[in-house]
Amino acid sequence: MDSPYGPLTLVATGGRLSGLYMEGQRHRPPQETFGEPDPDPFARVRAQLEEYFAGSRTAFDLPLALAGTDFQRTVWNALLEIPYGETVSYGLLAARIGRPAAARAVGLANGKNPVGIIVPCHRVVGANGSLTGYGGGLPRKQRLLAFERAGTVNEQAS
Repeated sequence: MDSPYGPLTLVATGGRLSGLYMEGQRHRPPQETFGEPDPDPFARVRAQLEEYFAGSRTAFDLPLALAGTDFQRTVWNALLEIPYGETVSYGLLAARIGRPAAARAVGLANGKNPVGIIVPCHRVVGANGSLTGYGGGLPRKQRLLAFERAGTVNEQAS
């Protein structure tokens, strides 16, 4: 799927979204593991992403199949609670899941989020508000945050 942030690869498992990968994303599985291209199962995902990119959607309502450890899934579920246009630190996210000393582990789990944008890992920043790692690259993270704060897409190259 084309997007203002470059091509997105959508992956489904059992009819549920299990992956949304950006071009050049860290921790992206090999292309040959995705199966045959089939746009049919993704009509709802595409529609909601298009609404998000148009500035008319601030939250997603999609069935997800997030494969990871219990800790990773706990972190990813906590990401879904971060409001549109807002950010939290890794430390605050760790505290929210009841693991206040696990900021570094939260960062690692955040980096392995298989459904970027929809599970908004881009909304997590360093303790001082600095932009730290992002699987899709820091320029994309910066653009996504600026877009959510302003409600418009920054058209600079991804």
